[in-house]
Amino acid sequence: VKDNLFPTPPLFKLIQDSSGTDWKEMYQVFNMGHRMEIYLPKEYADQVIQTAKAFNVEAQIIGHVEASTEKKLTIRTEHGEFVY
Repeated sequence: VKDNLFPTPPLFKLIQDSSGTDWKEMYQVFNMGHRMEIYLPKEYADQVIQTAKAFNVEAQIIGHVEASTEKKLTIRTEHGEFVY
């Protein structure tokens, strides 16, 4: 579940406005400003975030993993909730 994403960069808002592309498809096709995601135990997150910030790279926890019987990704954003 990704429920704490960075704000959508203006470039992707421009692409969406100009093309009329549905926000669900935008999150499926584009990285929406998220350059890299690292999946690791929560207890290591702060250390990784501080290391990134030492290199002037914005970093934050953007979500969490939940047990599931199926492969599924849920993205909750300012533009809606999308399930893939």
